[in-house]
Amino acid sequence: MEDKEILLKAFEFHGHICWASAIGVRAGLTALRKLGVRRTGSSGELHCIVEIGENHGAQCFIDGVQYTTGCTLGKGNISKSGWGKLAITLIDKKKERAVRVSYKPGRHKMVAESSFMKKRGMGIPPTQIAPEEAWEMVNMLWDAPESEVLTVGDIISYDWGDDFGEIMGLKACDSCGEMVSKVYLRVVGDKSMCIPCSGYGR
Repeated sequence: MEDKEILLKAFEFHGHICWASAIGVRAGLTALRKLGVRRTGSSGELHCIVEIGENHGAQCFIDGVQYTTGCTLGKGNISKSGWGKLAITLIDKKKERAVRVSYKPGRHKMVAESSFMKKRGMGIPPTQIAPEEAWEMVNMLWDAPESEVLTVGDIISYDWGDDFGEIMGLKACDSCGEMVSKVYLRVVGDKSMCIPCSGYGR
């Protein structure tokens, strides 16, 4: 699949066109190429640490990363450090190597001054802004030389340690009857309950 096709599919996955998911795609593609690995379809090959936090602009970055690398919440092979940065560390678990890629400020002033971002600043949702304006902003980063928009670290050793894999099995809660992973059951008297029914904290 060509890079531009990956970008288009990432926007479809994300739900709208935006610069942050585009730079997430570029960061993911760059990290894959640097490590010499392909997009993963399982949880046993790659793990990605994304440095975004909570409730800040540009969190769309993580969707670009997820789509591109195959490291997803559903597979449990992506985690957040919560530092509020647009950066990733992609880990090749089998070879125990990693690379960090981060967004550079080189062209961000142009992005911030785009008509798209001015409208976002007025509270207009991204889905209500003309695609032409969104693409104008995206292309500022997509068409830029990698050295202007990304900082790419050296490949480093990364001790992944033991990987015990996923714990299989679901069971119905004895109180509400909903299915819950066995790992999350709590024993209350002679019953096995989900956390909300049990009254326990996590």
